[in-house]
Amino acid sequence: MSTGPGAPSAPAPNTPTTRKSSTFGSLRVRNYRLFFLGQVVSNTGTWMQRIAQDWLVLSLTGSATAVGITTALQFLPMLLFGLYGGVLVDRLPKRPTLLVTQTAMALTGLALAALTLTGHVEVWHVYLAAFAVGLATVVDNPARQTFVSEMVGPDQLQNAVSLNSANFQSARLIGPAVAGLMITGVGTGWAFLCNGLSFVAPITGLLLMRARELHVVERAPRGKGQLREGLQYVAGRPELIWTIVLVGFVSTFGFNFPVYLSAFADDVFHAGAGSYSLFNTLMAVGSLSGALLAARRGTARLRMVVLAAVAFGSLQIVAALAPSLWTFALFMVPIGMFGMTVNVTANSNVQLSTDPAMRGRVMSLYMMVFMGGSPIGAPIAGWITDVYGVRAGLASGGAMAALSAAVIGLVLARVGNLRLAVAWHRGHPVVRFVPREQERLATAV
Repeated sequence: MSTGPGAPSAPAPNTPTTRKSSTFGSLRVRNYRLFFLGQVVSNTGTWMQRIAQDWLVLSLTGSATAVGITTALQFLPMLLFGLYGGVLVDRLPKRPTLLVTQTAMALTGLALAALTLTGHVEVWHVYLAAFAVGLATVVDNPARQTFVSEMVGPDQLQNAVSLNSANFQSARLIGPAVAGLMITGVGTGWAFLCNGLSFVAPITGLLLMRARELHVVERAPRGKGQLREGLQYVAGRPELIWTIVLVGFVSTFGFNFPVYLSAFADDVFHAGAGSYSLFNTLMAVGSLSGALLAARRGTARLRMVVLAAVAFGSLQIVAALAPSLWTFALFMVPIGMFGMTVNVTANSNVQLSTDPAMRGRVMSLYMMVFMGGSPIGAPIAGWITDVYGVRAGLASGGAMAALSAAVIGLVLARVGNLRLAVAWHRGHPVVRFVPREQERLATAV
């Protein structure tokens, strides 16, 4: 696969970006600006539906396990069909593909709104809607991930990936707050309606884009063995496979917040939908901070992924012991920041380390692992919460995330022939991994 005339050449695989850039540099690209603005509106609607969906299921069933099942059904299609979605994305033109997937998700939101507003909604309707959104996501997610490089080119890819996450988290600040007001004021159905209508913005943005300004990438021809080829590509690169494994553990056990936060709000602090919205909003503040810091940062290093994952899991353990609502709420900010650092840095590292010809398949595997962990982790988290309490559920999830990050960090250090070294820089200790040869040379000097 090759880039079109005038397109910047892609960075060599496994070569980290070291340049610092303007925090909002990629927004100077018109096509990406249209995409970004459309996603702000759509993501706000998506967060409104997520909050309303979880609260509706909890209201209908009174079960944290049912909330976990809803989350699992939304991400189950990615686990089952995610790799095939990547193969399709490498073959299909990205912009028309996104128009189809975004329209499908809009229709799902509108259907759920109609059922809820007319008073006919049942829990199986919510399950079905969650699964339908998951099916669209199988293609939509890798298409959106890889379409970013076509809009901005490789030079701005790290910045645009980070801004996409900042975009998502900015919407997360608004969506839960508005959803909380709607749920308590007029009901969950209006939140579903707003989500369905919000897709008008990204669809309009896609239609207004200038095709001639895209960084044209040749599509992969239809052929046999493309799925196997993608898996072999990842298997032969430790920096890819271990990053994806780490993200899988963290997402499966550490990102089950729809289960935990609703239970903390309802069962532990007895504070209702308003506190659930508050928890999500404060976590979004931290996540937005983490995404903006990543946009400013000029590197996407594996050690940052590992350290952030250890901090993310450890903070969950501490938060599980919080004695009051406000103490627990304050922990949501750093948890959100470190969780987003893991997400953005791992995503950027995988994209920048992958040949453009394989990016659709590699990113589908990444998203399959990242999102597909929920069908496994969410029901487990719901079961632990129902049987042992939500504090035990949050603490056990954090422990698994931190432990897996520590173990994989040691594996990566061994694979890369690295050793842990402590040095002093301007009067402060600096802990980092260095090549064994470099350490021996430093000792000899």
